Amino acid sequence: MHDAGLLRSGLEALVSRAPDMSVRTADWSSALTSVRAAPADVCVVDMEAAGDPALQDLARVQRREALQGGVLVLAAAHRPGVLRGALDAGTLGFMDRQATPERLLAGIREVGRGKRFVDDSLALAFLRASEMPLTPRELSVLSVAAEGASIAEIANRLSLSGGTVRNYMSAITRKTGARNRVDAIRISQGAGWL
Repeated sequence: MHDAGLLRSGLEALVSRAPDMSVRTADWSSALTSVRAAPADVCVVDMEAAGDPALQDLARVQRREALQGGVLVLAAAHRPGVLRGALDAGTLGFMDRQATPERLLAGIREVGRGKRFVDDSLALAFLRASEMPLTPRELSVLSVAAEGASIAEIANRLSLSGGTVRNYMSAITRKTGARNRVDAIRISQGAGWL
């Protein structure tokens, strides 16, 4: 993604100017290898660039990888489902993608000290996220379904069986009060969960 590379370059330039910080950058696909090779105090992850399936990877990173401080995610306030998934994954820091550079540096410093940091502009999104009935796994299934994937394609992409995907879709339909899969996607997108 062009905008992901541009954002990564901008973040690198910003952080490298801070006298108390050094920076390494990597796209999401190589970030895990990078963190294993050289432990990081804070890993800043743009959830829009990483994509929704990255939430499971994010949970794994925070449980098993060499993060001395933690993860700070950049997320959009209109997507409380992403915030909920990152929170459930054990993320310490949450920054609005529209935040000022100074605010971002403050968030990185707090997470680096092992403290929770939530950008003020995400407060309402967190309230909406707390009302969301779907689990992170259900969100990942619904996210792939929203791309038009069949049950078999969803199962293949998420390493699940077809029956498990059907069970998730039934639960999603029930929890959202939808009539069918398309309605569940529409409701979830309208609520900002997807």
